[in-house]
Amino acid sequence: MAALRRRFDRKPAVRFDPDLGDRPLSEARHDIVIGRWQGVRDLLRATGDHWPLRSHRIRLLADAAAGSSIVEAWRAAEPDSPDAAVLRAATEVTRVFNAAIAAGRGAGSDRDRIDVAVMACLGAADARPADPMPWASLLTVVRLYEGGVARRELRSWWDELRRRDPYHFEGHVQMLRYFSARWHGTHGSMYDFARDAAGAAPAGSPLPVLVQIARVEEYRYVAEAARGTPVRGFGQHWTHELAVTELRRTHDRWLGGRPPGPIRPEEAAELNYLAHAACCAGLTHEGAELVALLGERVAKVPWAYTGDPVQQIARWRGQRGK
Repeated sequence: MAALRRRFDRKPAVRFDPDLGDRPLSEARHDIVIGRWQGVRDLLRATGDHWPLRSHRIRLLADAAAGSSIVEAWRAAEPDSPDAAVLRAATEVTRVFNAAIAAGRGAGSDRDRIDVAVMACLGAADARPADPMPWASLLTVVRLYEGGVARRELRSWWDELRRRDPYHFEGHVQMLRYFSARWHGTHGSMYDFARDAAGAAPAGSPLPVLVQIARVEEYRYVAEAARGTPVRGFGQHWTHELAVTELRRTHDRWLGGRPPGPIRPEEAAELNYLAHAACCAGLTHEGAELVALLGERVAKVPWAYTGDPVQQIARWRGQRGK
């Protein structure tokens, strides 16, 4: 009986779904593994102009395609395909970032490779003029230029993105990171950007979670600089009054304003940040509820920045109903 009880009491294992519950995307990514580009084409064609879902899918398709020649094969077969141009641009950006990560921080990036990625983004913008994703890809890769880019140029690209989708989440995240201390700004400029965007977002938009993403970015920056040494005055990073107030404001403006229903794949990455913030703040009820709302759509980021993601998720799943 004891063994039987233990079997039924056992909590389900924590699994990280790279596609965040998006089964059609999983099928297309499998096609990439076997060298078939037609499934990717069909997926993007079916996605159409649903910008949040399109951005989610292109970002993850680019991650999968970066180590293969699948995008080049598609471009060779259908050179006039706008979707192929957009995915190729995102894939080039991923490749440049992968090369920069492999070289190590401080090693610098190959400017010629960055230029190639920039031109791919601008070409994709011409190929599919209504699509905001090439501009989001452009705002991503220009972070790698030493010293960044001229403020006027950055602003013009930002305006191009917002003309196509004023609340484009991926584009906002990339601008936030550009303004962070890790790249070409400060903690203050990053938080200013996040709070301004959150304040201007309509009810039901996930943009308020930019404030929680900024908090993760600051934590990463300070923790990496400290190299494991405790940082004076940083112990309440997640729990001080402003952090908790902003967390609850995000919850109310985003989840309180969106239509009822399950979390969609294109929302899951953002919800991971909100759930993570609630758990780090020690808000037992909110943290357990948000982790339950995530269900199986848990991502390793940002949980991996604050410890073992499996242990954190499992612990907060266990808090529900207590």
